[in-house]
Formats: sequence, structure tokens, C-alpha cells
Amino acid sequence: MDKYIFDENNGLWYELIGDYYFPCLTVPAEEEQPVGVWGQRHKRYLKEHHSALYNALLLSGKLDSYLADIDQQAQELLDSIIQQMEEIQGITEELKTTDQIAWVGVMNNIRASAREIVNNEIIFM
Repeated sequence: MDKYIFDENNGLWYELIGDYYFPCLTVPAEEEQPVGVWGQRHKRYLKEHHSALYNALLLSGKLDSYLADIDQQAQELLDSIIQQMEEIQGITEELKTTDQIAWVGVMNNIRASAREIVNNEIIFM
């Protein structure tokens, strides 16, 4: 018996393993893209709560590009929210130089609020 056979009906190659022929299936090659912290959080969320979508993206070879896009969107939203909240609350470089403790406290609050918004709007949706 041949080690590999080709089925013209479905266009698949089969490999002989033991007494049975198994299809030679591969996942499409995906371009390596860096995935940041936001993309990793979304990936973990998909694995735990939307496993069907996660598996579909993984098997289609689009998971990394999807996560890189989510990461970029989340980072842009975070930066925008922080900038807007600084302007609304009147946080300036002058405050930073005159009262560093107050500035650090306000900025930590702004960053925490912005992270919570990004989590709710993009990551856990």
C-alpha cells in the first residue's frame, strides 16, 4: 500500500498510519505579528468565554493579525482617554512640578479609569 494517496474527489492527500489513511491537514501559515498586553488579554478572554471564535480564528490562520489589531485599537483608545481626562481635570505640567504627589495620585486614577474603560469597550466584548 502506498504511504500517501491523493483523493481527486475532495482534493486532499492522505497518509497511511498503521492500517488507516488519515488526511494530511495543515493550518495556513500566518504572518508573525507582535501581540501586546491588550491582545494577550483578549486572547485569554476568547479562550475562556468564546472558544468557538478563538478556534475559528486559530484554524483560519487569522488569530495573530486579529489580536494585533485589537491590541492597536485598545492602545489608541487608552491614549486618547488619558489625554481627554487630563484636559478635563486640568492636569498640567505645572502641577507635576509644583505638587508631584498630587499629580501622581491623579494620573494613577486617570490611568486606572482608562484601563477599565478599555477593558469594558474592547477587551471583554
